[in-house]
Amino acid sequence: MRRLGRYRLLAFLAVVGPGIITSAADNDAGGVITYTQAGAMYRYDLLWVIIVITFALAMIQEMCARMGVVTQKGLGELIRENFGVKWTMFALSTLLIANLGVTVAEFAGIAVSLEIFGLPRYITVPVAAIVIWMLVVKGTFKIVEKVFMGIAVLYATYIVSGILARPDWGEVFRNIYAPDLNPAKLTPQFLFLTIAVIGTTITPWMQFFLQATVVDKGIRSEDYVYQKLDVFVGSFMTDLVSFFMIVAAAVMIHDARGGPVAINNAAEAAAALKPVAHGFAEKLFAIGLLGASTLAAAVVPLSTAYTYSEAFGWEIGISRKFSEAPVFYGVYTFSILFGAIVVLLPNVHLVNAMINAQAVNGILLPVILVFMLKLVNRKDVMGCYTNSRIYNIAVWAMAIVLILMTLGWLVGLALGY
Repeated sequence: MRRLGRYRLLAFLAVVGPGIITSAADNDAGGVITYTQAGAMYRYDLLWVIIVITFALAMIQEMCARMGVVTQKGLGELIRENFGVKWTMFALSTLLIANLGVTVAEFAGIAVSLEIFGLPRYITVPVAAIVIWMLVVKGTFKIVEKVFMGIAVLYATYIVSGILARPDWGEVFRNIYAPDLNPAKLTPQFLFLTIAVIGTTITPWMQFFLQATVVDKGIRSEDYVYQKLDVFVGSFMTDLVSFFMIVAAAVMIHDARGGPVAINNAAEAAAALKPVAHGFAEKLFAIGLLGASTLAAAVVPLSTAYTYSEAFGWEIGISRKFSEAPVFYGVYTFSILFGAIVVLLPNVHLVNAMINAQAVNGILLPVILVFMLKLVNRKDVMGCYTNSRIYNIAVWAMAIVLILMTLGWLVGLALGY
């Protein structure tokens, strides 16, 4: 029995990574600002959303991991093989728009974090863009990734901060199991931020990245039970941090200011860390945000380049020269330039840019979910590993709800609410 337990532990450690890493990377600059804004503006009103989408995230990520294990192919390649080039271009165009928005958010995060130290974005953003581009092109990114992932772990301090802020836990849990769903609260602003919270938790790029990572790791069906656990643990961990981000912001920003607060800069967002960092809250926030932003500013454009190259069989870079993988490096370079240039445009509100990018993710996510649902339910693709009825109902419901919320937001804006 002891040997069996040891074998299972070793098997889990051998496959662990794709689910946890993908979910951890999701708590990036846009995520931190969006969750903080949710707590600062609406206190505990969106906590129930975090609970619901934790289950949705786990299901969606598990679907991707399962498709990767069974088919040994990435999501982009499966879409091309089963839907043709036109639908593939539609899906990948959706991914490109979403990923460009996220890349803008990451460079905004770099700018915001370094402005705390008095450094202007017109210097920091171009330097960061060049450094990030060189890190990947020169093939030294893996070492730096470990460093920045270590820095990003600082976001775990939000859990401590949320506890030390001493919220009324009775009230917190009431907002989870009995949320106030008063229709009067469903303003366009509330709907938009709710879409952003969902979009920053379940992003289109995560699905392509996770499935490609599972395939690259060569995980087989016999080890899938451990990959499934990896995905579920990752989903729970990332949303546990998100939950406490909202709680900390609700107490330290909303309650401390006596009402709703629209976050305008990093210094205001950093107030959520005061219970754990006191006078060093701004610096701690800046260091963590810089690490997570820099990591994601490299990973997201890289995932875009990988997905396009994989889908159409083009050469993939990193180990190749620019001339050997021109499309791969071209997509990667374009993404970096786009993100940096948008952030440098005059009158760009950095915090709004980060939140808007997450809302774009939420609006476009149903497109990717529909492709995934179609693929994972095809027996000629998945064999006996197709979705259960519960999975189909839950994920279809997520897609439909997001579409309805987007329509509600647009109608509200049109009517001037």
